[in-house]
Amino acid sequence: MKGISKLTADVEVDEFVEKYVDVEKFHGLCRDCENYGNNWSCPPFEFEVMDVWNSFNKLKIIAFKIDFDEEELASEYSDKELDFILKRLERMKIKLMNEIYALEDENSYALFLGRCNLCMKCTREFGMPCKMPFKMRYSIESLGGNVDQSIEDIFDFEIKYAQDNHLPEYLIFVGGLLYGKR
Repeated sequence: MKGISKLTADVEVDEFVEKYVDVEKFHGLCRDCENYGNNWSCPPFEFEVMDVWNSFNKLKIIAFKIDFDEEELASEYSDKELDFILKRLERMKIKLMNEIYALEDENSYALFLGRCNLCMKCTREFGMPCKMPFKMRYSIESLGGNVDQSIEDIFDFEIKYAQDNHLPEYLIFVGGLLYGKR
């Protein structure tokens, strides 16, 4: 790995919601994911998602861009190897998330970098309550936000994915902090 850089931008929640939030559309896309109904940070929820957005004035988008070195980019990986690398990076989100937790106070709410992965297996799969409700957070995506488009518009970076047994030029993990409680 060449390195990790942190990108941040502060936006008005109302503006972000107007431009990038479509709960119905993104929850519809979530239905095709294995985490739908099986991870406490993923839909369906027993609360109104828009109530979360409408509780704050500002959103600090916090993105971690992971750049790969030339050797990693040139390598062709087996499906198993690529899966292992991506799962290892997924576990790295917990460490990166600590930077976001550190910003949180009683007037703000952290947003996870994608789905929650604090536990090896989410207790929701077994109909049990969350084991870490004090650390579990929702993501921008799970709250109906279009992360791909917002990152492109705000930071001028396209979200990239591994394909054809190669790592992308970079990966971006996107989280945030809702603040300025209403």
